Amino acid sequence: MSTVRLSTTSYVVLGMIALRGPSTSYDLKRAIGRSVGYFWNFPHAQLYSEPKRLEEAGLLELDEEDSGRRRKTFSITEAGRKALREWMAEPVNEHFELRDVAEIKLFFSELAGPDDVARLAKEQVEQHERRIAEYEEMQRRFGHIEEVAGRMITLELGLGMEYAALEFWRRVRERAARGEFTTEKRSTQD
Repeated sequence: MSTVRLSTTSYVVLGMIALRGPSTSYDLKRAIGRSVGYFWNFPHAQLYSEPKRLEEAGLLELDEEDSGRRRKTFSITEAGRKALREWMAEPVNEHFELRDVAEIKLFFSELAGPDDVARLAKEQVEQHERRIAEYEEMQRRFGHIEEVAGRMITLELGLGMEYAALEFWRRVRERAARGEFTTEKRSTQD
């Protein structure tokens, strides 16, 4: 096995294949879109390039069909399982990362037009309500299935964060309705 630097995406690919078994890049894209993709976003193109890189490093094994669609199916190797176990055992010393464009827009609200913050808050309330409904439906559909119960714990955190964000944006909406964000300030360099 060659020495290769592994990213979080590498470990997501290894972990997903370890959980679900042999997978094509398309299988990974679908599985991640219905699970980890809710809280860890990355370009889907990586799900096509990363397995090949991991195969070259000896962490995945490739089985390519000889005819037909010539699907490439990847399986985790013992070296891949070892790398995944070592990563899982490492402490996480990184601060929780929140990347929210709406929050950036709110930060600059004093430069916005009179109705911009109210519109932003309304849209965010609606988005968080939809996500909560989606998460609660997932809980209802899959929460009782023993095989996925351990993975469902992340849904609890997701719901808690969505409820907190919903409450926050409802308060912003109320403040906007009271006119607290209506003054448009300009930069001193205008």
